[in-house]
Amino acid sequence: VQLQASGGGLVQTGGSLRLSCAASGRTFDTYTMGWFRQAPGKEREFVAAFRRSGRNTYYADFVKGRFIISGDDAKNAVDLQMNSLKPEDTAVYQCAASAKRLITSAVYTTRNYDYLGQGTLVTVSS
Repeated sequence: VQLQASGGGLVQTGGSLRLSCAASGRTFDTYTMGWFRQAPGKEREFVAAFRRSGRNTYYADFVKGRFIISGDDAKNAVDLQMNSLKPEDTAVYQCAASAKRLITSAVYTTRNYDYLGQGTLVTVSS
């Protein structure tokens, strides 16, 4: 599976961006998809995840109420709508995919995913 993230860019505080992650190849191996981010000098952290079965969604506390993750089965893609952006949201955002229906406790770390795509840079200016 190849994962291609797009939609990053420069936005002012309070603005919005929509990231998209398109999967190609063995797309049936994308049962659970997630977004992670890594800011300069910091460790990678979980942002949100989407599980196709049941259309379940999971969010990090710091994005609840601001970000929305959604899946597009027809396009084999998962989108991340980011609203009310803050400077601390500045990071490289990467998408990940698992061929398994990850249990809830497993969606929060990349080691449980089978594929990790290259990231897209989001910069939020103050």
